[in-house]
Parts: sequence; C-alpha cells; structure tokens
Amino acid sequence: MEAVVISIGGSVIAPDGLDVDYIRDLARLLERMRNLYKIYVVVGGGRVARKYIGAARELGGDEGLLDRIGIEITRANAMVLASAVKSACPFIPRTVEEACVAGMNSPVVVMGGTVPGHTTDAVSVLLAEAVGARRVVNATSVDGVYDRDPHKHTDAVKYDELSYEDALRICLVGDGRAGPNVVLDPLAIRIAWRSGIRIYVLNGRDLENLEAAVRDVGFHGTVVG
Repeated sequence: MEAVVISIGGSVIAPDGLDVDYIRDLARLLERMRNLYKIYVVVGGGRVARKYIGAARELGGDEGLLDRIGIEITRANAMVLASAVKSACPFIPRTVEEACVAGMNSPVVVMGGTVPGHTTDAVSVLLAEAVGARRVVNATSVDGVYDRDPHKHTDAVKYDELSYEDALRICLVGDGRAGPNVVLDPLAIRIAWRSGIRIYVLNGRDLENLEAAVRDVGFHGTVVG
C-alpha cells in the first residue's frame, strides 16, 4: 500500500485554540483514506506553541529548552487529533523510527515533533524518506508558496510549481530560533531534494482540496520538486 505523509500546520488545526469541528472532519477524511493509503500525519504547534515559546524566552529560557517546549505542544496537538481517528496508532511516536514501527500495525499514524532543531515540516520529509513515500502533503494556513507573505502584500504572486532550488531561495528566511513561522522549512526542502520527494503546499482548511492532494489527482496549491 502506498504511503503518504501529511504535515498539518498548528495554525490549521488550532487557529485560535483547537478547532474541534475541523479536527472531527479531518479525522473522517483520514478514516476514508486509510483503506487506500498508509497514512502518516505530523502535527505542528502553531500559535499555541509560539505563545509558550515566547513566554519562556522572555523568562530566560535557552533556545534548546524553547525547542523542547514547542515539541511537547506539537505532541499534545497530535494526541487530540489521534483521539478522533479511531484507527490511529494508540500512542504518539516520539521518533521517526517509532513511527515506522507503528505503521506496521496501524493504518494511520499521528505524531508531532521529534528533536530540537527540526520543525515538523522537516520531520514530515524525514518520515517520508523512511517509509518510502514519494510525496508530502503540507497543509498550511496559506494556499501555496508565494514570492512574499500574501498576508502582508496584496500583490504577492503564488507559484503553481517550484524547483527545489527556487523554493529554497524563497523560503530561506528567519534566524533559526525556536518557533519559526514560515510556509516551508528550508531543511525540509533540502531533505526532499536529496530524495526526490515532492512537496504539495496547500491550504489545509480546505479538506476537499487536501483529499485531492492525498489522492494525487490534482489540487490547488504549489508543487515543489
């Protein structure tokens, strides 16, 4: 059975606190897809994680600690989603290796972050490498990759397709601190590049479009690769 990895941004699953209705609908989608694909879902921390990280940074926490705080928030979000997916693995893997083992016995595996320095985008592509998935569906709060932030620039241009090199150039921003808020992590792009894994970037709130990307039958967003 073909494996597909889905990266659900924290801003998608919890835009202003956990969105129970969205989580329930997403769980139904995953249940429908589990007979067609081996599904791995990596959940981000989003705004909640950034709030915790910001508070700990203000209180003097070092970047390693802040990363670990963010990871725990992603795992909490993953536990909430997994609770709604009846066929999901009963525990949240803490490593890519654990997720691979979990996938041997469960049709759906849900996890969060793994180690400091790796965003959930990077974890998703590392997991895709490990399970032999040829694509990662990256569900974000925007409908693709733009030449600049579409929330700040009304004339931002969306790309339908991008090479790894061009995607890396566009997304290579930030200072590497805990809690980054970029549409696609440069490390994830580099990992995908070395293994030829395609990344589909789309608005994760549009579940019909998300399903199309999982099925690889055409979707609205950006293809990287």
